[in-house]
Amino acid sequence: MTHDSTSVLDRIRRALPGLGSPFPPGRVAILRLYGPIGGAGRTAEWIELAKGLRESKRVPAVVLDIDSPGGGAAASEDLFLAIERLTAAKPVVAAIRGTGASGAYLAAMAAQHIVSTPTAIVGSIGVIAAGPRVPRLLDRLGVTVSEHTAGRLKGIGAPWREERPEESAKEQEIVDAIYDAFVERVATGRSLDPGRARELATGEVWLGTQALELGLVDDIGDLERAVEIAAERAGVPAKSGVVRIRRPFIGRLLDRFAGRVASSLADEIEIRISDRYRL
Repeated sequence: MTHDSTSVLDRIRRALPGLGSPFPPGRVAILRLYGPIGGAGRTAEWIELAKGLRESKRVPAVVLDIDSPGGGAAASEDLFLAIERLTAAKPVVAAIRGTGASGAYLAAMAAQHIVSTPTAIVGSIGVIAAGPRVPRLLDRLGVTVSEHTAGRLKGIGAPWREERPEESAKEQEIVDAIYDAFVERVATGRSLDPGRARELATGEVWLGTQALELGLVDDIGDLERAVEIAAERAGVPAKSGVVRIRRPFIGRLLDRFAGRVASSLADEIEIRISDRYRL
């Protein structure tokens, strides 16, 4: 294990109930899933937190506090699987308060119950693969790119040339496979007929009240309502606390001010560049 990963685990142990923190036992833990879902950084910490909550004997139930537009397909699936493991161990309720769309909605599929505020944005069940094509710009700049490949489709997605028909077909095949898996998760998570789930998987979003009518959420309410449901399922009082990885004091200050803006921009850039297939 590397020094960085050891440091992260140490911070988790200090932050999580049952792992050395003063967080009182028996409370519903709130795990905040805010912002884009990417392949590193915050999403990796969410997964580690989910694992810690699953293993903690002090935590009877968990509420996922969701406000996220989704993100990378692979990272979203990884987060879903981590929450699915958590749900297998104890009650988990998802609370969509701002946006629970695309990959974030996929994460909610692993919960046993979904609560949404009336005007939350819910859904966006679909997949997109996008990337720039700049051959004409390079021509204007007098720039050429030398490409040598071994493998018929090696270099798929290269931005310096136009997409070839067989590359386009392969891209669509991958997008369709990810989409099918997403729809299957929704059908299972919401106990929907597969055909009905596919009818709803148009990529569009709905307000929380509409999502309730469509069967995409279970209740209309706030975070406190989600805590009440989780506590009832666990047979404990409806008391809760937020769990997070503790950060250095300077880091917390930066996050409150300019760091928050910079982090949001960095997240979006990372997703657009590194995650070709997005939920």
